[in-house]
Amino acid sequence: MAAKDTPIVIKKYANRRLYNTGTSTYVTLEDLAEMVKKGEEFTVQDAKTGEDITHPVLTQIIFELENKDGQNMLPIPFLRQLISYYGDQMQMVVPSFLEQSMLAFSKEHERFREQMKSTFGKAPIDMMKGAAPMKALEEQTRRNMELFQNAMRMFTPFPMPGAGATPAEPAKKETSEKPDELKELKDQLAAMQRKIDSMG
Repeated sequence: MAAKDTPIVIKKYANRRLYNTGTSTYVTLEDLAEMVKKGEEFTVQDAKTGEDITHPVLTQIIFELENKDGQNMLPIPFLRQLISYYGDQMQMVVPSFLEQSMLAFSKEHERFREQMKSTFGKAPIDMMKGAAPMKALEEQTRRNMELFQNAMRMFTPFPMPGAGATPAEPAKKETSEKPDELKELKDQLAAMQRKIDSMG
């Protein structure tokens, strides 16, 4: 068995079978999805080359989950926007932005669950359908949007127009020199903002 703080190694063979070296058993993508939900750390390696293939395997799990009936979580506009960033100058900031956004969302989600639990105890979910929970959920969503926006500003590789320019004149001069580049950047940031709003 792997040490508690050491990620479990999953080996993938040429026949596509996955072998959990921690439990010495063959596993499926569904098993790996359950491990993720339980917070179990693991890496996937190609059994022949030893190459780390965790990323493509996790992507495959998402693909499988998205294809299950009623489990679509990624809206089409989001997928289109994400695809459009590949090869774009914003590609380098998107992973950090998404990672920080999801971390912030997870923290807020956990806090919200604790609030719901303290308010309703072990009551069934249908008993939670009321004005107070919905208002709390709306407030939580608003906070999440603020966190997303802050993460976006934090991980944008380019300064916002005029930011950091103490005198007004230098900022204007720079804007006049590169209007097309700034307009393109503004459009991209606006597109990301619209996507964040739609996620809310």
